[in-house]
Amino acid sequence: MTEKITIALDAMGGDHGASVVVPAALNYLQNHPGHELILVGREESIFGHLPGGTPPAGLSIHGASQEVGMNELPSQALRKKKDSSMRVALNLVKSGAADACVSAGNTGALMATARFVLKMLPNVDRPAIITALPAINGRTWMLDLGANVDCSAQHLFQFAVMGSELVTVIDDIPAPTVGLLNIGQEEIKGNEQVKAAHELLRHTSLNYIGYVEGDDIYLNEELDIVVTDGFIGNVALKTSEGVAKMIRSNLKEGFHRNIFTKLSALVALPVLKGLSRRIDPRRYNGASLLGLRGVVVKSHGGTDALGYAHAIDIAAKAVQADIAARIEEGVSKHLADQRASA
Repeated sequence: MTEKITIALDAMGGDHGASVVVPAALNYLQNHPGHELILVGREESIFGHLPGGTPPAGLSIHGASQEVGMNELPSQALRKKKDSSMRVALNLVKSGAADACVSAGNTGALMATARFVLKMLPNVDRPAIITALPAINGRTWMLDLGANVDCSAQHLFQFAVMGSELVTVIDDIPAPTVGLLNIGQEEIKGNEQVKAAHELLRHTSLNYIGYVEGDDIYLNEELDIVVTDGFIGNVALKTSEGVAKMIRSNLKEGFHRNIFTKLSALVALPVLKGLSRRIDPRRYNGASLLGLRGVVVKSHGGTDALGYAHAIDIAAKAVQADIAARIEEGVSKHLADQRASA
């Protein structure tokens, strides 16, 4: 286990940039005094958000003259923004000056730049984005969430192995259950890629429980990891976020309708606060980019300091677990098992 962890933070990324990243870094260091953080970006902006204008122990600043816009094309960011806060933070990981990178910036640009700078692990064809979602049993992890629109059966197989390795160490589950997202649990359902991936997963030592449906993401108490392609995964994620916002909005409107509903809200307040804490998206912020030769975590672009600090914590746990080495070993082992059973 790594004793001291150094994490590079893209201080200019996201909707709020340094105004969120700097307070998040200070908050994180208060709870993890042995770790070190590097704020990467325009120095005048970073210093402007530091209380007293001086970084505390464990916090350093690395200048970068450019930043990647949230709507910038990944190809343009890769070619024209070689001194962006995102690129420089990833370079620090590549050089060994940092153990991980956290960015709230443009997802496509982060994925493209991370893949270019850090390269892929052996036997891993594509990186995948994974995050946790609130569920009836605590939380369920899901991948891919948008990195890969079209996936082969082999890609889905690799996602399952990578997700299993991450959840094993992050949630301390020796053999997390893995389900393959489908339009039904019957063997005859699904497209050819999903059916082929199902056959591959059936012949591994993963704790594979077969096909799962959309409602299983939140309601299946035996499910730890959901595997799907990036197109479906991203649609499912955004749909879930929309439903959650609609429910929250309707509850707020309903409880403020008249004096009687306001009184009802006072009675229900403890339950509502408990529910709000449980589904608070900040507690689930931090999506890992798996399959790279290094640890990279994507924070939600619009999160606050509390949510960003949670993303830093996800990165630290992945470093402590040496997740890249675990994934490399896990994929190699399961590929060998796959060839042996062929």
